[in-house]
Amino acid sequence: MPLAVGTAAPDFTLYDQNREQVSLEDFKGSNALVVFIPFPFTGHCDNEGCQLRDGLAALSDLDAKVVVITTHALPTNAKWASENGFEFPVLSDFWPHGDVVQSYEAFNEILGSANRVTYVLDKEGIVRKVISTDSLGTPREYELYGEALAAL
Repeated sequence: MPLAVGTAAPDFTLYDQNREQVSLEDFKGSNALVVFIPFPFTGHCDNEGCQLRDGLAALSDLDAKVVVITTHALPTNAKWASENGFEFPVLSDFWPHGDVVQSYEAFNEILGSANRVTYVLDKEGIVRKVISTDSLGTPREYELYGEALAAL
């Protein structure tokens, strides 16, 4: 069960694909999409990441920043981000394994990965919308991000 709308998003500090620390605090003052990706280098995850990449300017126009979080190791995320030209942070929640993903109630205990969950946060870091799917095999609808951000 994902975090409830109206909940303050849990703080985190993780390393991105460039080995730089990124914290939730870095997004305060802007709306944000915290996007949990189950498996880099797979069809749906690649497509979702590329949609975010291609729509980054439109999301920025809605005063939103994007961060992707996986339970994969930093080198995997770095290669995935580089090969796909991702300019947003791709964070590694590898160790302690899935600690941040668990705090966002997005951890898949059976697979040890993140579920396909996105939190839309307002400028104060409050969850305003949860966009998720019931199956890892079903991608999120990209259009829902813009709709949720425009409603803030």
